[in-house]
Amino acid sequence: MALPQFSTDMSEDELDKMVENATDASNFLKAISHEGRMMILCHLVTGEKSVTELEELLAARQAAVSQQLSRLRLEGLVVPRREGKAIYYRLADDKPRRILEVVYDLFCDAD
Repeated sequence: MALPQFSTDMSEDELDKMVENATDASNFLKAISHEGRMMILCHLVTGEKSVTELEELLAARQAAVSQQLSRLRLEGLVVPRREGKAIYYRLADDKPRRILEVVYDLFCDAD
C-alpha cells in the first residue's frame, strides 16, 4: 500500500478529499485513543459481547463501560443489538480490527 504523494498540481477537489480523509482518520484515532475503549474493541474483535460480559472482562463498572460504548457507537465503531433487557455490541466494520492488528504487532507481540 502506497501513501499518497503531495504535489503542487493537485486539484482543489483532491486536496479537499485529502483533508476530509485526514479528518475522518483523526476522529477514528481519537475514538480509540482511550485505554478503556481500546480494551472494549480488543474484546469485540473476538465477537459480539453483552454489556455485562464487557463489564466482567474489563473488571469495570457498568457506568464506565456504557460511557465508553456510547463514544464508540457515536463514532460508528460499534453496533448495538437489543435482546430482551440485554444489549450486545459488535464491531461495525473491519477498520478497528485492522488497526488493532497493527497496534498488537507494534506494542504487544513479544519477539
